[in-house]
Amino acid sequence: MSEKSALDDPARIVITGIGLVSCLGEGADAHWNGLLAGRPVVNETKCAPYMVHPLAPIDFDRQIPRKSDQRQMEHFQRIGTYAAGLALENAGVSGDAELLSRMDMIVAAGGGERDIAVDEAILADLAKSTDVDTFLNTRLMSDLRPTLSLAQLPNLLAGNISIVHGVTGSSRTFMGEEAAGVDAVRIAFARISAGQSEIALVGGAHNGERMDLQMLYEFKDLIWKGGHRSVWQRGPKGGFILGSIGAFLIVEARDHVKKRGGRAIARLSAVLSQRSKRKPGDINVALERMWRELKPRCAAQGVAMISGARICTGACSCAAWKSRRSAR
Repeated sequence: MSEKSALDDPARIVITGIGLVSCLGEGADAHWNGLLAGRPVVNETKCAPYMVHPLAPIDFDRQIPRKSDQRQMEHFQRIGTYAAGLALENAGVSGDAELLSRMDMIVAAGGGERDIAVDEAILADLAKSTDVDTFLNTRLMSDLRPTLSLAQLPNLLAGNISIVHGVTGSSRTFMGEEAAGVDAVRIAFARISAGQSEIALVGGAHNGERMDLQMLYEFKDLIWKGGHRSVWQRGPKGGFILGSIGAFLIVEARDHVKKRGGRAIARLSAVLSQRSKRKPGDINVALERMWRELKPRCAAQGVAMISGARICTGACSCAAWKSRRSAR
């Protein structure tokens, strides 16, 4: 939808800023061009024998100028803080202290990152200890970072965004990946729709280049191994390849954008999320149910729909559902 039509549309909610970093680069254009090119970016050595989609080279100084701030962040926090800065910049609100002081923030992120060197040292020495309980208590108190327990929450990412970028309105955080990210956008949409907020920074970050995560998912045999293939070529068993990404949006009331002289990138009509059981056909039923709610809110033209692909076959036919809806 054009900038003018998005602001003139009677819908209340628009997107005015996008901050995006991943293996494809930085910004919406880089991602659009990368997806069109169809050349996956995969590193097969960093977490060997597993593959990762690594974060593209980024100059974190551009959005996190103080080295002291960067040093005290875990990598997923640096990724998220950087992406949040891009979104603020893209919306034209960076440095606007008055606006940032009332901007709401809703953040989703996974758990904190392990200190692999400390974990390996403790495990290596554990076998030599004659008093395991005392050994573990001593090492856990002396070797682990003070922030390790706190880093299990995305609160630290939200806090770092506040410190670096000055976003100091209300703050909400969700722990998790896909579902948490959808809920973050859903809450922002609901608050602005209800008149409880005018502008919100919403998004999340994930660092997939971690051996502790690879090990965690390997225990369940969920990691894809054996050379890169597309999702559709991974057979019935499937498996996924972890990646690093930071994605943030500025979600705003249309009237607020007009008042501050901003621009709209797109209209946000609805945000829905559902869960379903994994019996054959259950996911299709859930998608049909969501589409019935979405369809009346969608314009006849200019609708963008992004569909995720599952990591294995046999559960449902998301691709078929997507193709059925593509003409709508």
